[in-house]
Amino acid sequence: MDMNNEQIIKILKAYEQKREREKQYYQEVKKNDEEFIKKNRERAKNHYEKNKDLRKEKYAKNKELNQIKSLYRYYEKKDKVEQFKEKHPEKYTTLLASTIILS
Repeated sequence: MDMNNEQIIKILKAYEQKREREKQYYQEVKKNDEEFIKKNRERAKNHYEKNKDLRKEKYAKNKELNQIKSLYRYYEKKDKVEQFKEKHPEKYTTLLASTIILS
């Protein structure tokens, strides 16, 4: 599917116009519709209840990595990254392996 530059620009412009229309419709019609607000809140509540455990699992799974990232950012903010590398070489290699930082 080869497209020239003009076709790409046309598609992007059509998409932007569509998003603008949708935004305007929401602001003028949906935002003030009590029925829509009620349904939307109910949908959000159901989604939250349904995925609560998944969110907890995700945080538990990434807990160690998040702690390492936080510690690294602390050292980075204090401009002591070299000190972090010396004190915590295994954590530094973990960050490199997870592509959080690039050496």
